[in-house]
Amino acid sequence: MRGHGAGVFLRCSVAALSVSLTLAASGGVAVAHGGDPNFRSVVTSIKPLAAGLTAEVLNYDSHLSLVNRTRQVVVVSGYDKGDQVARLLPDGTVQVNLMSPSYWLNQDRLGRAAVPAAADRSAAPNWKTLDRTGRYTWHDHRIHWMGASRPPQVKTQATRTKLFGWQVPLTVGDRRTEIFGNLVWVGSKSNLPLAAVVAIVLLAVALTAAAFAVRWRSRAANEQSQ
Repeated sequence: MRGHGAGVFLRCSVAALSVSLTLAASGGVAVAHGGDPNFRSVVTSIKPLAAGLTAEVLNYDSHLSLVNRTRQVVVVSGYDKGDQVARLLPDGTVQVNLMSPSYWLNQDRLGRAAVPAAADRSAAPNWKTLDRTGRYTWHDHRIHWMGASRPPQVKTQATRTKLFGWQVPLTVGDRRTEIFGNLVWVGSKSNLPLAAVVAIVLLAVALTAAAFAVRWRSRAANEQSQ
C-alpha cells in the first residue's frame, strides 16, 4: 500500500509539473477579462488639463476609468475619427453609443467581440444610459498589450521595460483633450512561474517518497525470504 500510494503521488506530481512548465513556456499568467500583473499601464497626464476631469487605469492594465466633474459634456473617442464611444453629461449621466464599432470591440480584452453590422462611426449616435455616477470604465485597447505572447521589447522577464506611450482622445465641451499614459512591462523576479516552482518541489518530494517505498519493499522482501 505504501508503494502504491507513493506511485500515485509521483504520477500526480509529474502531471502538475507538466502543466506548470506549459504555463511557463506560454509566458506565465493566463489572462481573460482581468488585468495582467506582468504589466503596468498608468495615466501620466490629461492635456489640456480640465478641472474636475480625472482618469486612472484599474487592475494593472485592464480598464481605463474616467470621472467627469467638469460641468461640461465629455465624449470619449474611439479608434477611428468620428467614432463616439461614450459621453459623460454634467448631471452625472453616463451613456454609451450602440452605433460605435469601438464600443463593441471594447467588450473583449483582445478585441475579438463581434461588431453588429449596423454599427457605423458615421451614423447618428444611439445613446444608451448606463448610470448616473459620472464615471465611465471600459477596456481600451490603446492602453494595454494586445498580443498573446511576450512583447518583443522584453529581453528578460525580470527587467522593467517601457513598451510604449499611449493617448486616448476626448472632447471636453468643444475642446479636444487627450489622456496620456505609459505601458510598462514589470515582469517577475523569476523566469519560472510560482506554479512551476511548487510543482518541481512536489516532484522532488514524490521522488524521495518513491525511493523510500522501493527501499522499504526491497527490505521487506529480503526479510521474508530469509
